Amino acid sequence: MDPQPERGTSSISLRSYAVLIRTNRNFRRLWIAQIVSEIGDWFYTLSIYTLLLQLTGHAGSVALALVLQVIPQTLAGPTSGVVNDRLKRKHVMIAADLIRFVIVLAMLLVRSPALVWLVYPLLLAETTMAAFFEPARSAVIPNITAAEEVLVANTLSSATWSVNLLIGASVGGVVAALLGRDAAFVLNALSFLASAMLIGGMHFREPHAEAAAGLRLRDLVDFSPVMEGISYIRSHPALVPAVFAKAGELMVGPSWVIFTVMGAREFAVHGRGIDSAGGAMLGMSILLGGRGLGALVGPLISARWAGQNDHRLRLGILFGYITIAVGYGLIGVSRTVWMAAACATLAHAGGSTVWVFSTTLLQLRTDDRFRGRVFSADLGLASFTFATTAYLCGRFLDLGISARTMATGTGFFMLLPASLLGWVLYRSSMNRVAATE
Repeated sequence: MDPQPERGTSSISLRSYAVLIRTNRNFRRLWIAQIVSEIGDWFYTLSIYTLLLQLTGHAGSVALALVLQVIPQTLAGPTSGVVNDRLKRKHVMIAADLIRFVIVLAMLLVRSPALVWLVYPLLLAETTMAAFFEPARSAVIPNITAAEEVLVANTLSSATWSVNLLIGASVGGVVAALLGRDAAFVLNALSFLASAMLIGGMHFREPHAEAAAGLRLRDLVDFSPVMEGISYIRSHPALVPAVFAKAGELMVGPSWVIFTVMGAREFAVHGRGIDSAGGAMLGMSILLGGRGLGALVGPLISARWAGQNDHRLRLGILFGYITIAVGYGLIGVSRTVWMAAACATLAHAGGSTVWVFSTTLLQLRTDDRFRGRVFSADLGLASFTFATTAYLCGRFLDLGISARTMATGTGFFMLLPASLLGWVLYRSSMNRVAATE
């Protein structure tokens, strides 16, 4: 695909989101599917992480769970990319949802410490399905929206993710504390079933599947299409910073471990009728609620500034990195759960902006027949970073380093991707100036 001119900076109004939902039936169904499945996911996440910390007493068990939840998205990335570029992505999403419905119900089998090991293979299987679903979902956005609606759709999806986190973390903590973890597992399983039904009602063309050769069993282990995807990215330099942008969010993996440990050991909520497990979940809920609020407001504000301008989208990623660094640095010195939640709000306003802007750049600049592989690479690189940093965070916490120190350290290390991207943008700017002289 030939390089595209810089797009305009036309403002995105709040009305744009309402118009997209009202007039675009396909996006509306995909959006509602996102709502029901993600709220179920947050119920489920709270229950899984606090269950592991309670039964094992080690932060490393939470870190291992997170590794198993994200590393398949790296390992399955090559196969996922090929599948999503050969088959109809709608069918890939439906199949992934139905399989996850069965997997999550199987979590009900974990009834005692002796069976806690079962959590890990189930998490691995569930996230393997997510490795097929998420690239498909990102790749179909340009197929069901007009070019000028892509940033609107991504910002709305990010805002929805954030609201779902606010609802899921807040309500999920209460549901799990009062009704038990089994209720959270059942609700999450049903949410995948509802998502599959909603996506099944979508109708849109998928040109990549119409033009592609049929998928054969040996294609699942044939890496030549993957190499074609890598060559495509390398031949389009504008894609490279966007593909690596999410991998630069070094706080995503550690955040789950840090928030779980801080919620249980420093910011547990105490009250009448609330036991220690419930207090830990409520403390974690408040921290995650702050994260969700930040992820909600960040793109809503920054998208109005960036519009459809490629340079501003890249600059917004840089500002997002810096905001994350400041927010996590402040979490380390917070003295109350509400102060820590406010700092998480600041940090994840930047983090969500990075996510939305990099996704938009990839969607606007990637040819449809390569989109599955590009988004699989995007998710795979990010997942590898999330898994690695989460594992290291858990290990350091178990060695006696405090969660506050880990939060501050995470903020400091966020300056690394910020500096690297700043240098790339500077070099790109100098090259443009030289080309015009």
